[in-house]
Amino acid sequence: MSLHPKFPYQLYLVISEKDCLGRNFLKVAKEAILGGVDIIQLREKNIGKKEFLQKALQLKDVTEKYNIPLIINDHPEVAEKADAFGIHVGNNDISPTSLRDQSFFKNKMIGYSIEYLEQLENEQTSTSDYLGISPIFSTNTKEDTVTEWGIDGLTKIKSLTDKPLIAIGNINLENAQMIMKAGANSLAVVSAICASENPQKTASELKNEILK
Repeated sequence: MSLHPKFPYQLYLVISEKDCLGRNFLKVAKEAILGGVDIIQLREKNIGKKEFLQKALQLKDVTEKYNIPLIINDHPEVAEKADAFGIHVGNNDISPTSLRDQSFFKNKMIGYSIEYLEQLENEQTSTSDYLGISPIFSTNTKEDTVTEWGIDGLTKIKSLTDKPLIAIGNINLENAQMIMKAGANSLAVVSAICASENPQKTASELKNEILK
């Protein structure tokens, strides 16, 4: 699978402290990077802004050390204060067009989750740098999802847009290669790495599947 020129990050870790099952999320992030993760998104849904920012700044120290981009999920103020590489938003969050109007986000990476096929035609998609196809397969990690796209849905979206496609949702070693061949430019992984007893080894194995 060739790299997408606008999104050359094939293994995308989405991390939260909760998903790391009690282990230090910074240590999990470091091990994942050493295993081959190319980009990390911090997604913390149930904590306050101050704590979210603290975690973002801690994680930024790790990602900067290894020259890995840091994306913040759905929190523009945290993204700006942490000087993150970009932000990822969903259909019910602040819109990509609103973000692009803010000076900090004019040249930042903006990701946008696709939950309905009709979203491909809207201004938010055209404004975004990459599209999160969520979920490919349903998962307990994220329960407020709308469309389970499956392989057929991913293939259809690939035929309708040139935007980089980041597949997320119950991705593991068994289905990683199949999802890449169906048109994903990147695999976003949560539990497979965060809950792994050996995040470095799991990340390395996933990267090998991507590169086959």
